[in-house]
Amino acid sequence: MSGSLLEVSGVDKHFGGVAALRAASLEVRSGEVHALMGENGAGKSTLARVVAGIVRADAAVMHFEGRAVTIASPLDAQRLGIGIIHQELDLFPNLTAGENLVIGNLRFHEGAWTRFRRMEEFCRPYFREVGLVCDIHEPAASLSIAQRQLLAIARALSMNARLLLMDEPTSSLFDDAVERLFALIRDLRSRGVSVVYVSHKMDEIFRICDRVTVLRDGRTVGTRDASSTDAAGLIRLMVGRDLNFTAGPREGPPGDAVLQAQNISTGRLRDVSFALHRGEVLGVAGLVGAGRSELGAALFGLDPLRGGRIRVGGADYHPRSPREAMRRGVGLVPEDRRAEGLMMSMSVRENATLAALGRFASLGFLAQSRERRELAAVSQRVALRCPSSDTCVSHLSGGNQQKVLLARWLLLHPGILFLDDPTRGIDVSAKQDIYRLIEELSAAGKAVILVSSELPELLRCCHRILVLREGRVTATFDAAGATQEKIMAAATLAEARA
Repeated sequence: MSGSLLEVSGVDKHFGGVAALRAASLEVRSGEVHALMGENGAGKSTLARVVAGIVRADAAVMHFEGRAVTIASPLDAQRLGIGIIHQELDLFPNLTAGENLVIGNLRFHEGAWTRFRRMEEFCRPYFREVGLVCDIHEPAASLSIAQRQLLAIARALSMNARLLLMDEPTSSLFDDAVERLFALIRDLRSRGVSVVYVSHKMDEIFRICDRVTVLRDGRTVGTRDASSTDAAGLIRLMVGRDLNFTAGPREGPPGDAVLQAQNISTGRLRDVSFALHRGEVLGVAGLVGAGRSELGAALFGLDPLRGGRIRVGGADYHPRSPREAMRRGVGLVPEDRRAEGLMMSMSVRENATLAALGRFASLGFLAQSRERRELAAVSQRVALRCPSSDTCVSHLSGGNQQKVLLARWLLLHPGILFLDDPTRGIDVSAKQDIYRLIEELSAAGKAVILVSSELPELLRCCHRILVLREGRVTATFDAAGATQEKIMAAATLAEARA
């Protein structure tokens, strides 16, 4: 392993009265893949953004290739060869995929007028390198989350980064795209490019990372060689205690059917049939684009049905809007919490109680004492960590933002809750909080549909697992008899089978 490429030490950063980093440090060697781990709110993303020049530290000492540097802006970082891929992607939705790749890119030399042929020649090799299949003239807003993730990676590579910071890069990718990304990272390492890999997924860390640095409460608590530690040791560093990993619901007869879908079709779904029972956790698996999120959109009244029939509680159900779905006791936690779930400029309290304001209103006035009291109760149930309910939700970590969305639905008490990849980008401790909550909902007789890109998560949490491919159901498994291999085989079948 070569010498140090980047050394940062004494990094302090406060947001208002909240200390995000406290004398944090990080040392990255040339040509290594270096994991950065910690619970949500530990300071991982903040430290990465300080290195990338997006966040200005209150105090920091930085050296790049042994030379003292000051990184005051993303342009400073780009000149040094430092690129970043954010967990919450910073793309311009109204620009095309090609325009997103070249905008602000010092390696794309163009005059006052951009020639589209020149842009296509510049973009196409990077699209191929990451396996992104799309037209460079396609608007970024029309791409799937997985495609947008690959576009962000292509953009960083196009800037000739010598140090690439990846913040939860596989959070929206399924197994095939993850394997392509890992091959790309190994290729970058062989070419001497260093990668700082921020992730909560232990299997990924031990597969591709050379060393691991752990943050806790904004401080660096240790750096370990990946080959000389294990998952339990890293978890102890991250949370300061041992976690009890309990198995999820695997047995027990389901209750009566609370939802029945018969041959439902939308713009993406094709003749999907299944039943959901009281107290059941039904998993939904499938590759990116299989129709997992589209199933939630159909049940929540976001996508109109083109055919088929749905019954909820024994009565016909034709959701024409989310409002109608909520009246019938159906809730949805969307895949993209920032774009589709939260009002990022509003407070925790305003976001959590948004859908239940009618319960707290009397004669046009809001009973804030009752609102705060009920929110405090559900915040405790989801283990929400924030300075106060008046904190702006944008100041919270990704895991705590997700818990705000869960708190919103706990206030509404839906009988059926569709969770679309609820643990995406969430640390191991926060995952246990959400698993515990799912078990509580199931035990209380609620019916849960759980979409996840992580097959072990589905096997842990679910009673049954529904597999989709290209909008069709290809298999349904009892979790007790399912394996990752069986699920992947069903997800990649050339022909659908019920």
